[in-house]
Amino acid sequence: MIVTGEPSFRESVDLMFNRAVAVMDLSPGLEEKIRVCNSTYTVRFGVRLRGDIHTFTGYRSVHSEHHEPVKGGIRYAMSVNQDEVEALAALMTYKCALVEAPFGGSKGGLRIDPREWEEHELERITRRFAYELIKRDLINPSQNVPAPDMGTSEREMAWIVDQYQRMNTTDINAAACVTGKPLHQGGIAGRVEATGRGLQYGLREFFRHPEDVGKAGLSGGIEGKRVIVQGLGNVGYHTAKFLSEEDGAVIVGIIERDGAIFSSSGLDVEAVRDWIRLNGGVKDFPGATFTADGAAMLEVACDILIPAAMEGVINLSNAARIKAPLIVEAANGPVTAGADAVLRGKGVVLIPDMYANAGGVTVSYFEWVKNLSHIHFGRMERRQEEARHKLLVDELERLSSDKGLGWTLSPGFKDKYLRGADELELVRSGLDDTMRIAYQAMREVWHTRPEVTDLRMAAYVVAIDRVAKSYRSKGL
Repeated sequence: MIVTGEPSFRESVDLMFNRAVAVMDLSPGLEEKIRVCNSTYTVRFGVRLRGDIHTFTGYRSVHSEHHEPVKGGIRYAMSVNQDEVEALAALMTYKCALVEAPFGGSKGGLRIDPREWEEHELERITRRFAYELIKRDLINPSQNVPAPDMGTSEREMAWIVDQYQRMNTTDINAAACVTGKPLHQGGIAGRVEATGRGLQYGLREFFRHPEDVGKAGLSGGIEGKRVIVQGLGNVGYHTAKFLSEEDGAVIVGIIERDGAIFSSSGLDVEAVRDWIRLNGGVKDFPGATFTADGAAMLEVACDILIPAAMEGVINLSNAARIKAPLIVEAANGPVTAGADAVLRGKGVVLIPDMYANAGGVTVSYFEWVKNLSHIHFGRMERRQEEARHKLLVDELERLSSDKGLGWTLSPGFKDKYLRGADELELVRSGLDDTMRIAYQAMREVWHTRPEVTDLRMAAYVVAIDRVAKSYRSKGL
């Protein structure tokens, strides 16, 4: 819900950009170059379905080409429009810069409700949309690399990469034209969970700094913190699952399309997801209180609020009533610029979208590199790593036996230590490292520059500075 006087999503991104550049030393020309979208392509195409021709409208926006290829997902939703796609493309530029993924920013969308179409119909629509983009190099391993977004998944990416391969039969790097593919079609282990996993790692890094935690009026770690999650799609589900199962958070509220459920003792995330699959929503989930007004759950007291659905869900109409002291933006743009100002005034700490949900593009980068190198991560070094570890373990056991020291290795240690890292472990390690370093870059700006008052502003300052340096190195 957007109230009167609320800026649009695109305007919100620009307003947040303006707050950052106001404290930076950029020439007006360079500032404008970074702000604007380089290009937006609109396509309208027809597909014969159900005995008639249906016309669909799609977009692909390129915000910045300071690095190429440009990177950004493709979403399927009836809300897709040019302003939204351009705003998301701008966020992708800043997000990639923040986590130091060597991409420019792009985004795509198709105005469609995927629930209205059968799978074979969606495939025909997707392939035709992909055809329109591919023939203009708006899908290309070295120029523009999409990924899944809201309403799309590895299924759609598989159709797109196959369409690209049909149109570019001699391109040896064709698999790198999109990321988020199924494993058997050039995907990478850990990509489906990547955004939720990245949010978990980012939140862990936040809680490693008591000073930052204290700014939110909290203390301790993630364990025991009451969490409300809006949206149990891919991102919301994995975030809630990892925080509850691995970090001891208590998921007290879940908001979905048909309403919200609440339980002060905690919700079983897997059980809720299974219930949604069977029943299409959260209504009547056993052991929880249901309310049809899902938006009202955003205002319920908790420690951590995680909006993981649509943009603009926290706006001027409800920001003053938000009680959570810590908000983590799992979705893109869930807090409008107006609401952001209200929340800052209340002392709420907000971990911004361009950082919190950057796990997806980070692991997409790993997948793209894997596709270009044509080898699985860990293939070359895993057994060599195991052999070196075995040398050490064997020497320790020999010393214990020869010297009569009576050393014994802890149960399970030997097997764990000897096992070399597989692709999933390497992906998680790389993602964890990326999220830690990115947070530390934001934190340094936040704590050393008095004019930078919050993490969102810090994230923009870091990202814009990196984009500016790239443009300057090109002679701009």
